[in-house]
Amino acid sequence: MNRRTLLAAPALLAPFSVSAQSQTEALGRVEAYFNAMTTLRARFLQVSQGGGSAEGTAWIWRPSRMRFEYDPPEPTLLIAADNQFFHYDRELRQPTVVPLSSTPLSVLLRSPLRLAGDVTVAGVERGQGLLSVTIFRTAAPSEGRITLILEDNPMVLRQWVVVDAQGRSTRVTLTQIETGQRFDPFLFAFNDPRFREQLEQR
Repeated sequence: MNRRTLLAAPALLAPFSVSAQSQTEALGRVEAYFNAMTTLRARFLQVSQGGGSAEGTAWIWRPSRMRFEYDPPEPTLLIAADNQFFHYDRELRQPTVVPLSSTPLSVLLRSPLRLAGDVTVAGVERGQGLLSVTIFRTAAPSEGRITLILEDNPMVLRQWVVVDAQGRSTRVTLTQIETGQRFDPFLFAFNDPRFREQLEQR
């Protein structure tokens, strides 16, 4: 499949109509949803703008930790922890590490999440039982943006779309969502030498 810079999935969700609901109320509900979340585990389907797709398992442990493990034959492993974003290609045995704050996905891992100040809300839309919020870092609008797509009632994160600095979009859809589980911290320990040894043995 095609190589991607971040995460995504297929256009499963219908277009949104402009919301008649107050933007302030909608953003307050989104903030409350994420700030009440500690852990989330789900299957994901990622689709890139060029049509490449991949599946895998996602773990999110707020604040600051995330792991995306792709199903074979896709060799990619993505981990966020310790304010860093770790990308590993198992075929090339090549790691890349960048600051977590430089990726639009960092918004998902903030605690508390505040959709104001250093985060700019570019749009809020609602329709067909779904709510979408498009945001970017106020200080770095050129690095990309993320659109969060949630079921409206009850509120559940179902999808997001990342548009990177080059304008390429990647869509991720979540299924089989479980929240409130306990995770092994070692899932996110890419700075631990034992973790690197484990990767090299696969």
